[in-house]
Amino acid sequence: MPDLAQQNGQPLPADESPSTDHRVYGPSAIPTHPLATAPVGSPPHSVDGFVKEFLHELNTNQGVALSRSSINDQYLALASTVKNYLMARWLETGRKTREAKAKTVGYLSAEYLLGRQLGNALMASDLAEIARRGLELCGIDIATLRAQEVEPGLGNGGLGRLAACFIDSLATMDVPCIGYGIRYEYGIFRQTFIDGRQVEQPDTWLALGSPWEFPHPEASVEVNFGGHTERYTDADGVEKTRWVPGWNVLGVPYNYMVPGYLNGRVNTLRLWSATATKAFDLQIFNSGDYAQAVRAQTFAENISKVLYPEDSTPQGKELRLQQQYFFVACSLRDFIDNELEADFDLHQLPERIHFQLNDTHPVIAVPELMRILVDERGFDWDEAWDVTKQCFAYTCHTLLPEALEVWSTDLLGRLLPRHLEIIYRINEEFLAEVREAYPGDELRARGMSIITEYPERGVRMAFLATVAGTKVNGVAALHSQLLADKVLPDFSELWPDKFINVTNGVTPRRFVKMANPKLSELISDAIGSGWVTDLERLKELEPYAEDEDFRQQFREAKAWNKQRLTQLLVTRDGIELPDGHLLDVMVKRLHEYKRQSLKLLHIVSLYEQVLSGKIKAEELTPRTVVFGAKAAPGYKMAKDTIHLINAVAATINADPIVEGRLKVAFPANYNVTLAEKLVPAADLSEQISLAGMEASGTGNMKFALNGALTIGTDDGANVEIRQLVGDKHFFLFGMAEPEVAELNAKGYHPAAYYESNPQLKAALDLILSGHFSEGDPHLFDSVVYNLLQQDRFMALADFESYIDAQQRVEAKYADTAQWTRSAILNVARTGFFSSDRSMRDYIKRIWHTRPVL
Repeated sequence: MPDLAQQNGQPLPADESPSTDHRVYGPSAIPTHPLATAPVGSPPHSVDGFVKEFLHELNTNQGVALSRSSINDQYLALASTVKNYLMARWLETGRKTREAKAKTVGYLSAEYLLGRQLGNALMASDLAEIARRGLELCGIDIATLRAQEVEPGLGNGGLGRLAACFIDSLATMDVPCIGYGIRYEYGIFRQTFIDGRQVEQPDTWLALGSPWEFPHPEASVEVNFGGHTERYTDADGVEKTRWVPGWNVLGVPYNYMVPGYLNGRVNTLRLWSATATKAFDLQIFNSGDYAQAVRAQTFAENISKVLYPEDSTPQGKELRLQQQYFFVACSLRDFIDNELEADFDLHQLPERIHFQLNDTHPVIAVPELMRILVDERGFDWDEAWDVTKQCFAYTCHTLLPEALEVWSTDLLGRLLPRHLEIIYRINEEFLAEVREAYPGDELRARGMSIITEYPERGVRMAFLATVAGTKVNGVAALHSQLLADKVLPDFSELWPDKFINVTNGVTPRRFVKMANPKLSELISDAIGSGWVTDLERLKELEPYAEDEDFRQQFREAKAWNKQRLTQLLVTRDGIELPDGHLLDVMVKRLHEYKRQSLKLLHIVSLYEQVLSGKIKAEELTPRTVVFGAKAAPGYKMAKDTIHLINAVAATINADPIVEGRLKVAFPANYNVTLAEKLVPAADLSEQISLAGMEASGTGNMKFALNGALTIGTDDGANVEIRQLVGDKHFFLFGMAEPEVAELNAKGYHPAAYYESNPQLKAALDLILSGHFSEGDPHLFDSVVYNLLQQDRFMALADFESYIDAQQRVEAKYADTAQWTRSAILNVARTGFFSSDRSMRDYIKRIWHTRPVL
């Protein structure tokens, strides 16, 4: 087995790394607790009861005595103990929901970036202190066991983390919800760096066991693909269509519990794993063709093998579509067959479910529900469409045209022939409606067609979701406006009431209370603990920004967080963070529009000015810049940018001329677990995407809630953050979205900015000189000349404004009292960005669900 405790050649710390040491420990290492042989029965909400349950799990599930147990045995036993405590509440939640026949949210998402489960479960169930004391009696440090958990890599970034926040909030608000997705065997890749370049490794998150899931193979769903359709006449003489599939797989459900915070409700996350309907052919095996004997199983398992398979090949595209159909087909079938009463009238389906389409990945669910109603349940087309268009709503997470999925009709027709027929009919009837509303405007009708003819015939999934959904929402005020005005303008003109905004949010339980215990304690001491479920109460902190004692305690909490992060990075990555530095953080998916290149140019510019003697090193504000980012495996420019960042970091960190004044750190494999330590430690949050490109962002919210100040453009949720915290407490720079559009219309020439700005020119020239590439002047040509000749996201145009804003950052940071005051006001004024508030907006404006108490 590979050593999971190693990353980039460095051992991970107790806070980060699972132990692969399966040696047992003798009685001298772990004391025998007096209850070790006591019968199980005490309630787990007492310390003795918890110890009995823990030892019972260790003995019966792991099959070991405490004195001979490994760290992994102890972790699995602890997880099972907590899981059992939640189990009764989970079963009771299901019973209440069924009895109430309550309307449920079906959250359909290709990603769930959950983070570690143990800490959240302990917090939500109020067992953290009991567990700590109970394990202490057994001679076990709970921190060691918490570090043993491997984070599931089931998401790529904000989309998946948002989904996890939303299902957490719905459970806390007592609202019935089932999250549906895919149980990826390897998930998102584990990022490593070799010679500064990103290298993707499999994310073996299941290797040491996953105690938080419940597999239910008996509830598997058969999912069909391929084949053809045929017309036939039923017993009543009605001509109908049926799908004759060519092959199929099974979807096995794995349930995860989603506990609400201290309220006893436990909702469900149901993830699907693909397996073959006939996994093993004994006759072929006995003939000696061993590989062919298991070919069907291998083929089926590919569907749930990895998150977002690289899709530059036809095979990769087909696998992605297989994934999307697989999980929505399983999910719709599951809800209809297992969550509704056997005699339920599906004409009433909108009264019991609202499926939220989290981006375009699950949109194939629309024709799938139509297929079920028309082909299997005998609905006529009109009544089926009336039901279907009341059951879905669509969240758009992008403004980039290339991110709005389009599936070729050739691929769809080959893989899902019946669904393509249904889409064609939906489109035909929709276009009739458009032509009736806009007679004689055929150009408009073609522009709104779900079917595009260029560059190849395809299905525009965002258009299909818009036609079928009750509502279409963006995820920040600016994004929603641009979505309606620029991305889907004809649709918003036809159906203005269909387009709404629901600004994203984050769960304060994980990202403040759990991630930042020192700040949480300080807040609760000042205003009470009610803010954890009512984040708007943070407003009550505003007067404390003027209290010097509170400011000092706030600084002490920040210093403690920095020390904790330093300890983690030393053991996790071999990275040492200097004391007393401004901690400047940019962590997000690596994409050109997010402009990590602009941050890098700022760093190179600071270094170049010292190197060339324009300024002295001691004039620099001591600053450590931390990057965290993964690039999609097939995204060459993003991977080249990572290589350049690492090269710049290696050069600057080794140069004594800036020692103690400037440092760059890029820990590999940024994930939720690292975020929970990095975000609370940050002083400055870099949110520097080109205005009009970022949908919302949620990292910006997490940083502000944890007391970091933002430097950013007026993009995504930055706009609302700035409006709430005030211009004095936000470092705004760059063009506004209308200015970006105007510059694009006039013609953007990035080289002109290079020629006219000496500071920018010097920074780019230093890269081109080979200073960061051991004298090779061409190693980073791809990045530099992309900026000089194309610069699609206008980093060079915003460079001067960005540098000016960074100078304002340095001036403010020099005034400790004023910086701290602004940081406190950022916390106090960003309670709006709770995912609980987001959920209230969805419930009121889209889902119309009610809590079940």
